[in-house]
Amino acid sequence: MTDVIGAIGDKWRSLGGAAGFGAPLDVERPTFDGVGRSQAFSGGGFISWHPTIGAFEVHGLIAGKWLAMGREQFGYPITDESGTPDGRGRFNHFQAVQFDGRPLASIYFTPRTGAHEVHGAIRQAWAANGFERGRVGYPTSDEHASSVPGGRRNDFERGFIDFTRQHGARVHSTVIDEGTELNPVND
Repeated sequence: MTDVIGAIGDKWRSLGGAAGFGAPLDVERPTFDGVGRSQAFSGGGFISWHPTIGAFEVHGLIAGKWLAMGREQFGYPITDESGTPDGRGRFNHFQAVQFDGRPLASIYFTPRTGAHEVHGAIRQAWAANGFERGRVGYPTSDEHASSVPGGRRNDFERGFIDFTRQHGARVHSTVIDEGTELNPVND
């Protein structure tokens, strides 16, 4: 069996080792920046380590989205995959250590919405409005171009958040008062 060592080994053992997180598929490898390390496991996940962040795991459909977004280039995980307070979803938070300000990003998943990334000013606005517990709910899209030239947007269960340089990030909710929604989404 391939060795699992250091902080990645410690995290792997805390997750149950081969019986819990799966057997290592390869040795740990350097990340894109040559600073961090990452190792893949048979349970469908990765443990990624950075010296200023520590070691955290990403697995399942969230790991699939993270891989598609560029792995550690999207951001080093700063949380293990966790359940959301409402019990409907799962998430990991990430930090892009290679950029000024070390911006945060997230990937959220529910069986109904799938796994979607939220980052930058749109994520800041979503966080300020309570993440998935806020008025717009869970993301239903990755960030994409908006109908406004140069604008960006993420769609959510009950609305969207868009960003333009002129207006910054703005939350647009279909919730018109405490209990009424335009085009409600039912689980």
